[in-house]
Amino acid sequence: MTKMSKPRPISGFPEWLPPQRMIEQRFLDKIKDVFELYGYAPLETRAVEPMDQLLRKGETSKEVYVLRRLQEDPASGAEDSLGLHFDLTVPFARYVLENSGKLQFPFRRYQIQKVWRGERPQEGRYREFLQADIDVVDRDTLPAHYEAEMPLVIGDALGSLPIPKVTIQVNNRKVCEGYYRGLGVGDPEAALRAVDKLDKIGPARVGQLLVETAGASEAQAKAVLALAEISAPDASFADSVRALGVSDPLLDEGLAELVAVVETAAAYAPGLCVADLKIARGLDYYTGTVYETQLAGFERFGSICSGGRYDNLATSGNERFPGVGISIGLTRILGLLFGAGKLGVSRDVPTCVLVALADEEHRRSADGIAAALRSRGIPVEVSPTAAKYGKQIRYAERRGIPYVWFPGDPDSVKDIRSGDQVDADPATWSPPAADLHPVITELQ
Repeated sequence: MTKMSKPRPISGFPEWLPPQRMIEQRFLDKIKDVFELYGYAPLETRAVEPMDQLLRKGETSKEVYVLRRLQEDPASGAEDSLGLHFDLTVPFARYVLENSGKLQFPFRRYQIQKVWRGERPQEGRYREFLQADIDVVDRDTLPAHYEAEMPLVIGDALGSLPIPKVTIQVNNRKVCEGYYRGLGVGDPEAALRAVDKLDKIGPARVGQLLVETAGASEAQAKAVLALAEISAPDASFADSVRALGVSDPLLDEGLAELVAVVETAAAYAPGLCVADLKIARGLDYYTGTVYETQLAGFERFGSICSGGRYDNLATSGNERFPGVGISIGLTRILGLLFGAGKLGVSRDVPTCVLVALADEEHRRSADGIAAALRSRGIPVEVSPTAAKYGKQIRYAERRGIPYVWFPGDPDSVKDIRSGDQVDADPATWSPPAADLHPVITELQ
């Protein structure tokens, strides 16, 4: 066997330390619980999709990882048409088409899986990362009220976590497209893609792009940028849009839908949503409401939770399954908060109790004590060696284990933080609820 050389880290593929992984697991549990409270059912799809399906989505071809066997003959063309999925929406649309005869509609699902994107790794952006998605799809038509539900679910899910405040920015593609049509802009989709770059390149460069790629005149480009400047936490944004003097039936339809989303959010979760008409989402398949989410203090890193309404992604012949979905970039959130030292955990291991060992001859009886405690849901480990008790206590301290159990007649348990020690029976003793599992905290 050849000796393994010291491995080099690969950027963009995060591997958390155990305390960070415990935080990630707790976040996943909380998010999953909220999704299920709203009636979303769990789903997992395969990691690969045909390349022609992956490339339906817009400007993504440079980011797709192609999958092939090492020894595959390139001329065969058999497997080089598969790629790793870069989001969970395209696989979900395919799944719905394949299984439509077995599903009850409207179909509500959540999906928490890894995805892969070949983009340049940087803080908050990765090549392999975990997403937590919800979607609702229906057959033929999907009522617009589902678009108002999405922010409420996400507000509850992210609000259950010890993270900074989130703000969900909402817009509607019909507002933008109808406005561009009313202006007479030649290529509304190109205009959307240009506006989507506002935060990255600024209004002056976007104005140039509108002229160069969307066929806009200088005056039209200025009017497009005027729409993108409108933002409000309530329905007043609609008056600001109408004041620009552009009319189109699609614009009116989009304004009505967006007002409903903002008013629903204001009624149930004040301060959660803001209508922000520069939010465009660069992916081609969105047709209605679109969402982006800012994490307070980390706005410069962009959205941590995004999605929108799509009417034509899941279609086959005469069958159409319109949907709306939103995706939490969990790895992105955690990476930003870990990097800023904003998340802490009360101990480095799940263990609540360390059973001390007087000598190796008593290991079996110590295992029995541990088993009795575990049977009642208390995380326990037995001391790795029968060292002096002082060393065993220091072993627990280094890992943040709060209690050490001393077998005897009677047994006793010691809170090594306070020094308090009491007699205890493994069949009845329990720690305070706050000590049972590691506690995750938002650090200031």
